[in-house]
Amino acid sequence: MRNFTLFSLATLGMLMLSSCYTEVIVEDVILDEVPVQTWQQLQTYDLWYVDIESTQGPGEVPFMQRAFTLSFVNGLLYANNNLSGIGKTGNGLGIRVGYYDAGGSILEIDHDVDGIWTFEVYSVNGGTLELYNRRSNTSYFLDGYQRSGFDYDRLFYENIELLLQEYEVWEKTYASEAGYLNEFDEENFLQFYQGGTGTRFRSSVDPTGTPLPNIVWDYEGFYEIYNVQNDETLKTLTLDYTFMGNDYFELYVIDDRTIELYHPDSGTVYEFTGRGYIQYLKSGKNPETRKRQKSDHPTMDVKRQRKPFTKG
Repeated sequence: MRNFTLFSLATLGMLMLSSCYTEVIVEDVILDEVPVQTWQQLQTYDLWYVDIESTQGPGEVPFMQRAFTLSFVNGLLYANNNLSGIGKTGNGLGIRVGYYDAGGSILEIDHDVDGIWTFEVYSVNGGTLELYNRRSNTSYFLDGYQRSGFDYDRLFYENIELLLQEYEVWEKTYASEAGYLNEFDEENFLQFYQGGTGTRFRSSVDPTGTPLPNIVWDYEGFYEIYNVQNDETLKTLTLDYTFMGNDYFELYVIDDRTIELYHPDSGTVYEFTGRGYIQYLKSGKNPETRKRQKSDHPTMDVKRQRKPFTKG
C-alpha cells in the first residue's frame, strides 16, 4: 500500500468528520495504476485473430475452434468462420454469432448455438489476449488487428488446408505456355476433402466449364501439404495418385478463391479457381461442420523454385 503524506492524512480526517459521505480527490498522491477493463480492451481492435496454433489445454470451446476471427462490438459478438469472403462479409467482421458481457477480467459469451461460456481474460502484451475457460481447462490466444492492417497472408497460409476444403472443386483457369508437356496438363478439376483415412483428393480431365454435378472423377489418392523450412509464405503440395506415382507442386495463395500450383518438374504454372463455395455458419450441428486444429504438416527442407513471371 502506498503511504499518504501527513498533509493528506490531516485533510482526510477533517473531511470524514464533517460528513458521512464526501467524495475525496487527493491530487498529491500517486495511486497504483488501475487495470484496463476487459470491456474496453476487447473493443481496442476491430478483429481478434484466434491463433489456434498457440492454444493450450486438453479441451475445446466449439465456437472458438470454428472461428478465424472474433469481433466484440457493444455487446454483440461477430465471427469469421470462412476464409472465402473474409474482409468483405459483415464489413469485415463476419456474421453475428452471439452476445457478450464483460466486467473486471471476466468475459461471458452467450453463443447462439453453443450456449454460455465464461472466460478469464489476461493481457499477454498490448496486442494479445489470453482467454482461459475453466470448464474445458483450455486457453485461447487472440491477436488484435485493425481491419486495415489485418494479416491476410498469415491467415491463409496458416489455414491452407481449410481453404482447399472450402470449395466443392477447384477448376483450372490458367496454365502458362512456358513449361514442358506433362500428364497434369490434362487434369482440369481438383477436389480436396477429409477422408476416413486422411486427406484425400480427386481429379478430372473433363473440359473446363463442366457443371459440377456432371464431373466424372478420373483419378484419386492422398494429398499432403508441407511447411517449408525458413519460408513461412510457401507451402508445398504432393498428390499421391493411387497406383500412379505422385506430383509435386509449390502452392501459393492468390486470394480467397484462387490458388496457384507451380510444377517444378515441367516449369509450368497452373491457376485454379474455387467453385461450389461451402459456407460454414455458426452451427456445429449441420453437415457442413468443421473445426480448426493445430497444424501437423511435416516440414520440407527445399528452396523456392518458382520465378516471377507475367501472364501471357
